[in-house]
Amino acid sequence: MIPRYSRPEMVAVWSPETKFRIWYEIEAHACDAMADLGVIPRENADAVWKAKDVEFDVARIDEIEAVTKHDVIAFLTHLAEHVGSDEARFVHQGMTSSDVLDTCFNVQLVRASDILIEDMKGLLEALKRRAHEHKDTVRIGRSHGIHAEPTTMGLTFARFYAEMDRNLNRLEKARDEIATGAISGAVGTFANIDPRVEEHVCEKLGLEPEPISTQVIPRDRHAAFFAALGVVASSIENVAIEVRHMQRTEVLEGEEFFSKGQKGSSAMPHKRNPVLTENLTGLARLVRMAVVPAMENVALWHERDISHSSVERNIGPDATITLDFALARLTQVIDKLVIYPDNMLANMHKFRGLVMSQRVLLALTQAGVSREDAYKLVQRNAMKVWEEGKDFKTELLGDDDVLAALTPEQIEEKFDLGYHTKHVDTIFSRVFGE
Repeated sequence: MIPRYSRPEMVAVWSPETKFRIWYEIEAHACDAMADLGVIPRENADAVWKAKDVEFDVARIDEIEAVTKHDVIAFLTHLAEHVGSDEARFVHQGMTSSDVLDTCFNVQLVRASDILIEDMKGLLEALKRRAHEHKDTVRIGRSHGIHAEPTTMGLTFARFYAEMDRNLNRLEKARDEIATGAISGAVGTFANIDPRVEEHVCEKLGLEPEPISTQVIPRDRHAAFFAALGVVASSIENVAIEVRHMQRTEVLEGEEFFSKGQKGSSAMPHKRNPVLTENLTGLARLVRMAVVPAMENVALWHERDISHSSVERNIGPDATITLDFALARLTQVIDKLVIYPDNMLANMHKFRGLVMSQRVLLALTQAGVSREDAYKLVQRNAMKVWEEGKDFKTELLGDDDVLAALTPEQIEEKFDLGYHTKHVDTIFSRVFGE
């Protein structure tokens, strides 16, 4: 990922230095296990740990790989340069490259997951705080982009909180599913390496042994992992779209924080654009871009091919780095989002009571009017608001057919905003457990 959309902690997970350090730990722990089992001499296993403080030379490994055309062999050659060729002769005993590559990849995905999970917790804190802050801030709810019925800004934040809380659960489950390792040798039969070596290495790296590998860890695990990231990205876009709509000039119920000295347009000095949430919409597309290739990686030839390798070298870093950045950016947006309650009320009253039409419809049916006739009565008065700019309540109070079923006091009562917010506390207790 380009530095513009990257944060250092997640970038470090995918650095060559980190990768080679994990490769080294896999090989060293495997040597320990084999020495404990009497497969290799203990002094050779101990010798491998002489490199525990070595900073592996990425350029040197690349130089060797240019000749060998094999990345794991290049690394093992470089390791022997530090340990000594005789001392290192038992390194990688009975193992195959995928044992190192797949186990390392899953370690990196687990570490990336830990960062994403913390990111999500930070976002949830921001959403919860803003939800309680605006629990009773009334705004108009919209369906199809059209005024529907009153809701509150707090419920909007609470809705996003509940969605992101589900995403936290998805990330945690994805982390658990990907936290496996395999040290099973060629085609996964353990013919040349004891299963207890795998158990030891996985324990040291915080993984579970893969129940059955075929020289590679099954890629349905990775497909599920990246699918979870794709869902999180879509939820980020869901929130971003709401903010972008709120910031439209003719709506202006909220907007991204506009800092001192910030510029909105190179041509129009008046502009304050929702650039952060537009950026989030684009970043969500990039994360979702990893999902289909991850799905297609599930089907490999027989016990193994490497059609998945080039895909994962890209989507592993790119998807996690991008999502980490996006979660942090969205948290910043929510934390500083400027809300305009007066504009919310003004927008709700823009069509002069029209949004109370369902209450009137239900009242007429409860008064004995058939639903079909009640709908016609309400709609014909509502259309006068749309087409002639009339006031909805005034039209109802002047309609003899409506007055035949409802008293003026009953009609007045149907325009009470509190009716629509009476269960906000119930919803909040469901979402926040309070």
